[in-house]
Amino acid sequence: MTHPFRTHDCGTLTTSEVGQSVRLSGWIHRKRDHGGLLFVDLRDHYGITQIVADEDSPALGLLDSLRVESVVTIDGEVKARNAATVNPNLPTGEIEVFARAVNVQSKADELPMPVAGEQDYPEDIRLKYRFLDLRRESVHANMLLRSQVISSLRGRMTDQGFIEIQTPILTASSPEGARDYPVSYTHLTLPTILRV
Repeated sequence: MTHPFRTHDCGTLTTSEVGQSVRLSGWIHRKRDHGGLLFVDLRDHYGITQIVADEDSPALGLLDSLRVESVVTIDGEVKARNAATVNPNLPTGEIEVFARAVNVQSKADELPMPVAGEQDYPEDIRLKYRFLDLRRESVHANMLLRSQVISSLRGRMTDQGFIEIQTPILTASSPEGARDYPVSYTHLTLPTILRV
């Protein structure tokens, strides 16, 4: 069965796919308008792919009208970049996708803080707009690292015969809702790692 949103991830296309028709989905990360030639960096969890729409592309008008962080699905053809435009900093830097069609999954409003770039923002702004902050490159990289460390630790402990037990933690709120209290100290246990 074909995936309805993608044939490839945004971080996997290489010159071996040149000439293929592909479907990509992700956030519009950046846009660069060169007068009748629009470049869009499309980002998903796995990376970034450059999308190109020119005056011959029916996708140009719609892509041009969308704000960054809008979610789109792009159908297009993989083409090799010429030597002068290759981006060695991206795994997909040797190719670009010429957009033939675009389907808007979600339009973004004007952002209170941009996702692209690593500008410093006050903590209260970052917490208020946490759903945007979590998309930023450094925060995303930290989440991936944390996941990899935890997965590695669990795997190593499992290989040594440990099992992980997570029992439910039962709590009750006070009438004012200020504090949560354990229902029973006698029967309450925390997640435990045991060796069998």
